[in-house]
Amino acid sequence: QLQLVESGGGLVQAGGSLRLSCAASGRTFIKYFMGWFRQAPGKDREFVAVISWSGGNTYYADSVKGRFTISRDNAKNTVYLQMNNLKPEDTAVYYCATSITRETRPPQYDYWGQGTQVTVSS
Repeated sequence: QLQLVESGGGLVQAGGSLRLSCAASGRTFIKYFMGWFRQAPGKDREFVAVISWSGGNTYYADSVKGRFTISRDNAKNTVYLQMNNLKPEDTAVYYCATSITRETRPPQYDYWGQGTQVTVSS
């Protein structure tokens, strides 16, 4: 089993920044692609970003490209999501998850954290 715990969410004004963290434990973290997803009330869970095991390959949803940056520190078993220039439409619960390949669809991810709330006020 791999346990994932997100942190760093909160309330921020539009244009502000937050950095989310996802700490992994229980299994070898380095083998997995790590993804960030988000889910707003009444909406499906949507892909945000994914990073390869080495950190050298990243991919973003168009809606966050240029504003969000995904990174990882394998020595700390942690993946990050730096979110800049936040918009009210970024408001959602943000989840990290693992996959053995680079995927954008939630069913392709195996382990999930419990989520952290991000609220952006206008």
